Amino acid sequence: MKKLIYLLAFVGIAFTGCDPVEDIHNDVDSQEDPVVGTTDYTLTDDDYDALSLGFGSFDSEQQAKDSIPQLLSEKYPFWGNGSSVNVGYNLYLGNAEGVSDLTGSDIYSFSNSDYASTGSDAFGFYPDVNATDAIPAVLDAQVSSPTEGQIVLAKYKQYVEDPVVGLANIVDYNFAGSLEGWSIVQESGADDVWTSQSGYVQGNGYFGDQFSNVEWLVSPSIDLDGESNLKFQITQQIQFAGDASLVKILVSTDYTDDVLAATWNEIILANSSTGDMTTSEDYDFSAYDGQMINIAFKYTSIGDDPATVGVDEGDAARWRIESMAIKTLGATGDTNSKGEYFMYSGGSWEAVEGVYYLSSADFDSMGEGSGQPGQYNNFSSSVSPNNYLPTFLELTFPYGQEDEELLVIYDYFSSSSGAQRRGNLYTSVNGAWDAYESTIATTLQFGKEAGVWVPDNTIRYTLVGSDYSLVAATLLTEPGFEAAAGNLDSFGNFNRTGGSTNWDDDMMLTAIGIVLDNLDPTAAEDQKYIVTYDVYIGSSATEDLSVIKTGGEWVAN
Repeated sequence: MKKLIYLLAFVGIAFTGCDPVEDIHNDVDSQEDPVVGTTDYTLTDDDYDALSLGFGSFDSEQQAKDSIPQLLSEKYPFWGNGSSVNVGYNLYLGNAEGVSDLTGSDIYSFSNSDYASTGSDAFGFYPDVNATDAIPAVLDAQVSSPTEGQIVLAKYKQYVEDPVVGLANIVDYNFAGSLEGWSIVQESGADDVWTSQSGYVQGNGYFGDQFSNVEWLVSPSIDLDGESNLKFQITQQIQFAGDASLVKILVSTDYTDDVLAATWNEIILANSSTGDMTTSEDYDFSAYDGQMINIAFKYTSIGDDPATVGVDEGDAARWRIESMAIKTLGATGDTNSKGEYFMYSGGSWEAVEGVYYLSSADFDSMGEGSGQPGQYNNFSSSVSPNNYLPTFLELTFPYGQEDEELLVIYDYFSSSSGAQRRGNLYTSVNGAWDAYESTIATTLQFGKEAGVWVPDNTIRYTLVGSDYSLVAATLLTEPGFEAAAGNLDSFGNFNRTGGSTNWDDDMMLTAIGIVLDNLDPTAAEDQKYIVTYDVYIGSSATEDLSVIKTGGEWVAN
C-alpha cells in the first residue's frame, strides 16, 4: 500500500507548487519502515551524458563520488536510509602518448584558391594529385608565424573521379554536429532556441509547451568577390508549423553586429520542406554576385496564452537545417573529405607519420544507415568507435606488422559537448588491431544515510555455521557469557527472548567483533559491516547489526 501512495504522490506533481520529489524523499526517509534496497548498477552512455560527461568516463574517483549520488537519487527515489548500490563506472586513465597533441591541434581547411594554387583548378584536389606533397606549400603561404613543433590538421577535399563542368559549391556549411562558426543572437524570449544536434542544427520553441521567442542564427561574413551567376541551396526540414512564414532565411549586405540595425532580404524558396528533410532548388542568388554578405536563419515562435485554458493558440515549429551552399558554374563531382597532420620542424612542414585521420569515405564504408557512422560521418555515444574501428583497421591495413602502432583520429559528436576530435592508439597484435585502454571499469558502493546517498565502504556479511561455533568456543568460559554461549553451541542461533541464555545488544556486539576479527583481521579504520545472523525470538528469525571499526575496535554504527 505504501508504494501505491508514493505513486499517487508523483501523479499529484502537476497540482502542487512545491518540489514534490524532495517532499517524497523526505516522506520516505521519515517512515518507520522505509524501503531498504540493495542492488548493483552499471552506468550507461545516457547516464554519462546526463552528468555532462561526454567522454563516457570520470576523470577521478573523487569526481565519481561527487557526481553519482545525484543519479542515484533520481533512479531510486523511494529507497530509504540503509539502502546501498554498488555502482560500476569507467575511470579515465589517460590517453595514449601523442593523442591529445593531435586532437587539440590547429586546423586549416583548404579554400578554392588553395586548390587553384596547386594546379587543381576546381573545388578539391584532382584524383591524381598527391595531397601529401601539395599541402606543405599551402601551409607555408597560409599559416603565419608558425612555431617549432606546431601541429596542424590540413582538411581538404579530393575528387573521387575527374570532375566535370557543372554547378559547384564555392561556400558550403555542413551542420552535422557543428554550428560551423555561425553565431546565435537572441532578440526576445528566455529559451535557447537554436541547438547543435548530431545531424543538423535545430531551431525549436517547444519546451513541453509553446513559448514566445525570436532567435537568429547568423553566418560569418561570406566574401563573394569575383564570383558571378551564383545559386543558393539549402537542405532543411520544417515541421509542426502553423505559419511557415515565422521561420525565415535572410541575407544582408550591411550587417555588422546588430541584427536589428541591418537590412535583411528574405529568400523564398519554391519547393516545400514541411515533410522529410528536403534539398531546395538552386535558387537564383545572382543579386549578391561579388558582394560581402551575411546569411541568417531567423526563428520566431508564439507561446500559448495562459489565460485561455484548453485553447492552443501557440505556434512553435521545429526547423532542422542539415546543410547550406552557395554555388557557381565550375568543375564538380563526388569528393572525399580528408585530413592529414603536419608538423612545423626545422623551417618546413612535414607530414606526421603513424597517424590516420578518418575521411568521409571511411565513415561511409562502415555503414551509411540510421545509427551507423556514415550517417553523419562521425562517432558518438550511441555509435561507438570501439564497435567499428578494429574491423575497419583490419580491412584497411590488413598487413600490419606485429606490434606496429597507429594513432587513429576521428570526428565525434557529444550531446553534452558538441563536435569534437577524439582518437586512440591501435597496435597490431596477432593480425588484429587492439585499442589502447584509456579507461578501466571499476566500482564504488554508495549507501543512503540521513536522506542522502554517500560513498560507502559497507560490506554485507551473513554468519555461517563456523562463525557460530567460533563465538561459542571463544566465550564458553568467559564470565557472563557461559550460559548464552552454551545455548548458542547447542542450537546454532542467538537467543533473544530473555533469561539466563539471552544475548543482549552489548553481548551481540562482542560476538560480531569476534567474527569480524577472524574474517577481516586487517580491516582498515572506518571500515563498515552490516552483519546478518540467526536469532530465536520465540521462532526462528534474522537480525542485522551495523558496525564500524573505530580505534581498532568494532563498535555499533
